Amino acid sequence: MIYLLVTTFIWGFSFSLIKNNLTGVDPIFVSLCRMALSLVVFMPFLRLKKLNVRFSLKMVLIGAIQFGVMYICYISAFQFLKAYEVALFTIFTPLFVTLFDGALKKRLSWLFLVTTLVTILGTAIVEYRELSTSSFWLGFILVQISNLAFAVGQILYRREFRTISGVKDLDVFGLLYLGGVLSTGIAAAIFTPWAKLQLGATQIWSLVYLGIIASGVGFFLWNLGARKVNVGALAIANDLKVPMAILISLVLFGEATDLPRLIVGGILVVIALVINELVSKRNTEPAGLIPDQPID
Repeated sequence: MIYLLVTTFIWGFSFSLIKNNLTGVDPIFVSLCRMALSLVVFMPFLRLKKLNVRFSLKMVLIGAIQFGVMYICYISAFQFLKAYEVALFTIFTPLFVTLFDGALKKRLSWLFLVTTLVTILGTAIVEYRELSTSSFWLGFILVQISNLAFAVGQILYRREFRTISGVKDLDVFGLLYLGGVLSTGIAAAIFTPWAKLQLGATQIWSLVYLGIIASGVGFFLWNLGARKVNVGALAIANDLKVPMAILISLVLFGEATDLPRLIVGGILVVIALVINELVSKRNTEPAGLIPDQPID
């Protein structure tokens, strides 16, 4: 769980960094830069000799979905929704995690479903505001595709990693970023106005940080942590980033927020996590779920 919590903090800080330093920069170009920098950092650790072709192609495909499709849809949604609306609609990611995992196993954990719904409620309390109606549904659908892509990638990575032995996460993660580069690269080639791009020093350094730390280290730690917890804890962790982002914005950047809502919503998320962990430890196989064993 520590990997997920560390990543949550990194991503919570990144929201404010993007808002303050990268406004006006083409979003798909930003996505491509982040993926490309992540690929550069992790390529030296890639160990293709340990991997078969089938597994390698699956890792590239997972990266294209989890990182590439997710980023393209997520950032494009800002054209149709306000920032707080996008943040609000990301709360459905844990539901997709729980449902997709249950669909693959052909059985659903009611414990994980209930704690996921409690988490969504807690996050909604933190983020709820009056929603606008212009282009609402298109933006909403884009965010849900982004949520689904990120959820599917996490679950598939967990499952596929169990099919190979003698391999560490660091040995393969460059392939996921390769998939992300392919997805965002194709989108950037089609939609990015390259002739109009202008970057200042602050924007360049922000992209370097976001590409190496937030995307590179962040996604690596997240998928590593995703393999070491049960699906319920993974689903809940997907929504921790929202109250964390608001807390960081409040403390470090002096932005205003509704503190009572932050406290109440945060408490609900923590309660859901505690219930999930206590019941999971008490039951070896809760609600028909085959336990997920940590893999080093």
